[in-house]
Amino acid sequence: MTTADPIRGALAGLAAGLVAAFAMSQAQKLFAAIGPDQGSGGSPATVKAANRVKRTATGRSIATKDKAAAGQAVHYATGAALGIAYGLVAEYRPEVTKGYGALFGAATSMLLDEAIIPAVGLGEPPLEVPLSSHVFGLASHFVFGFAAEGTRSALRHRD
Repeated sequence: MTTADPIRGALAGLAAGLVAAFAMSQAQKLFAAIGPDQGSGGSPATVKAANRVKRTATGRSIATKDKAAAGQAVHYATGAALGIAYGLVAEYRPEVTKGYGALFGAATSMLLDEAIIPAVGLGEPPLEVPLSSHVFGLASHFVFGFAAEGTRSALRHRD
């Protein structure tokens, strides 16, 4: 067992969040290729968030050609922030890692997709979203959680 170290926990969490965001993106591509269409017809929440930030800061919207990159930047920044938080919490409360990150993945899905995104107007209310979209989101976040925990634990157990 390792001794709690917030700096190493945060750094491992940062790496874990970035790896997990990548794994989640890849899983979503795979799920989209084999499953029903998950698109709502609008922009993803990550693009809407990036656009909101740019409009607030500059009064202008993101150019169409830059929307995908802006959405990816928000996706990876969110993954990094969640990873840092997870890495820090795991240092002091290792029980959060139970299920090899499944709990973390489910929690991020419930908090982000089902609560925060609709609450701030970046997505539809949960009862207006098809069940298949909820399943897609939860499965994607399970991949996020598994990848985050795999990376975090590999890095922290090397110490």
